Amino acid sequence: MSSSLPGSRALPESQYDLATYWGRVRHTAGITDPRTLLVGKTGLEQAKKTLVAYKTGQIKSMTPELWQAKKIVDSTLHPDTGEPVFLPFRMSCFVLSNLIVTAGMLTPGLGNKGTVAWQIANQSLNVAINYSNSNKSSPLSWSKIAQSYFLAVGASCSVAVGLNSIVPRLKKLTPSTRLILGRLVPFAAVASAGALNVFLMRGEEMRTGIDVYPVLSEPADKTASGDSKGEVASLGKSKKAATLAVAETALSRVLNSSPIMVIPPLILVRLQSADWLRRNPRYTTPVNLGLILVTSYAVLPLALAAFPQRQKVRADSLEAEFEGRGGEGGMVVFNRGI
Repeated sequence: MSSSLPGSRALPESQYDLATYWGRVRHTAGITDPRTLLVGKTGLEQAKKTLVAYKTGQIKSMTPELWQAKKIVDSTLHPDTGEPVFLPFRMSCFVLSNLIVTAGMLTPGLGNKGTVAWQIANQSLNVAINYSNSNKSSPLSWSKIAQSYFLAVGASCSVAVGLNSIVPRLKKLTPSTRLILGRLVPFAAVASAGALNVFLMRGEEMRTGIDVYPVLSEPADKTASGDSKGEVASLGKSKKAATLAVAETALSRVLNSSPIMVIPPLILVRLQSADWLRRNPRYTTPVNLGLILVTSYAVLPLALAAFPQRQKVRADSLEAEFEGRGGEGGMVVFNRGI
């Protein structure tokens, strides 16, 4: 992320007001913009050089070119490590990476084997995305990653298979109602397992805590430790901050998956009763994929912006060791993850 670049002058956090929901939506829309995926290594290095020029005082004010460079860097680099996130697991690739597995899980008439296979694929992708975009101040060991992965897969498969077996037994319901419920089964599995996946993959953060930092009233020329990069020294690790970060991220995953797993299948049921689709059943899958794609791009910024990525809380609301150690207004800040 841009904060990891050298230079004593701090970059503005965003060109939008992150204290408001709509400002965060517009900011998040930039981070999740799939066009940033087309910027190669050369383009990333050029964007970093442009931002370093601002942070070292060579460029005096923010320009459209600087904001574009910041969008590229923020959507590519991890805010804790400063290293590029593997492309398929970036939030700008989230929709595209999920499109295939989402379409697979929504395929009508899946048996238990197909349901399990797609749930395994979905949870494998979730594990990779959650791990790649988590707070890195409390990294997971490979054994913890493996344990969390198998627990998440087991939970999602159990929910999906269980619901698939229940729906056909609801004989008192009309066939159309059972059809709709059958299409909504993946939602329950994905929403519940998606939230559980976040808690499992980031459980180490809640056990050991994450770094929290004082909120500064204005950028300092150098850090409390004298670091030339302009970074602020951590006040320590907070378990309460970690629990809040993980809970908010899990809720944002539910907010994101809910419309995607509900709106397209319900629209598709209605469209399948239309004459043109009945005459051309081969278009059913492309139409379904199109509905999923449009819905996904529409709701992703709305869901991710529900909570700030850099969350601010009162220091006194955390553990006793942080009491009275907050920055401006007694506040501290931490990376929630995304």
